[in-house]
Amino acid sequence: MQPDLEIVAVRRDESFKVWSHGYPYRTVRWHFHPEYEIHLIVATTGKMFVGDHISSFAPGNLVLMGPNLPHNWVSDVPQGETIAQRNLVVQFGQEFVSSCVDSFPEWRQVEALLADSRRGVSFGATTSAVIQPLFLELLAARGLRRLVLFMSMLEILVSAEDRETLASPAYQADPTGFASTRINHVLSYIGKNLAGELRESDLAQLAGQSVSAFSRYFRRHTGLPFVQYVNRMRINLACQLLTDEDLSVTEICFKAGFNNLSNFNRQFLAVKGMAPSKFRRYQQLNGASRDASEEAAARGVGIDDAVPAIVLAPGLPRSAAAYPPNLAPT
Repeated sequence: MQPDLEIVAVRRDESFKVWSHGYPYRTVRWHFHPEYEIHLIVATTGKMFVGDHISSFAPGNLVLMGPNLPHNWVSDVPQGETIAQRNLVVQFGQEFVSSCVDSFPEWRQVEALLADSRRGVSFGATTSAVIQPLFLELLAARGLRRLVLFMSMLEILVSAEDRETLASPAYQADPTGFASTRINHVLSYIGKNLAGELRESDLAQLAGQSVSAFSRYFRRHTGLPFVQYVNRMRINLACQLLTDEDLSVTEICFKAGFNNLSNFNRQFLAVKGMAPSKFRRYQQLNGASRDASEEAAARGVGIDDAVPAIVLAPGLPRSAAAYPPNLAPT
């Protein structure tokens, strides 16, 4: 069975992606991606598939996987039952790894572990117990704290003695073969052409199927109808572009592949629960709080005598009604 391609979207203002998901979920399938992945199970038991390796898993199952290594975790959950949070995930690309190698001589310690990860590396309960609280904090961390936590996790994994490789030495992941499959060719095409016109009929022709057959095939593999999947990908791109204050919302609308501003605003609101302009303001607010923290640290202000405050960036509304209750300025 050929694995499906997962497209990992790392924000332009971040070095890696950290997230969690429940079960069932659209990425719970035999799949691969070019990025490295640290994967921690926090709920359910079941079967783990990594390359040609198959074994049982339980909460605390911790695995590091290298680029293009197919993998999947199938939970023993009764049909119809849902789990809110099953696993925690960190994904980082080769470009980030190469930058670290060039910048930090100390990174050389990580290279042997990353080489082993091409077969998948499983860690024991001792290491998993130390990693989990860092992982949970990383989910909500911002700024430099993300890097500190991520590097701390890598340090623990590098020095762990309770680790073993999973796939057999003879196992070779073949991303060229994977990417040539019909669905992965389609997903790759979509990812490269988000700013252009994407019509289901054209993609059906690319896949060599009728439109109705392609529609069923696409939804079975991605969990979403074609148009909804494309819109989600475009909204993700727009969120990254909104961190660039030199671009107007209208410019971002067209750069993300939407053909009119009203449709862009409507789709963004449906996915993110707010307008693009408000999303940008919250990003500015987040950045302003980081700047204020760094300024406080530079002045030698410690935790004990720090005064909690929200510092508003220039141009942000001062009315408390413009913010969620937990973010309202006082």
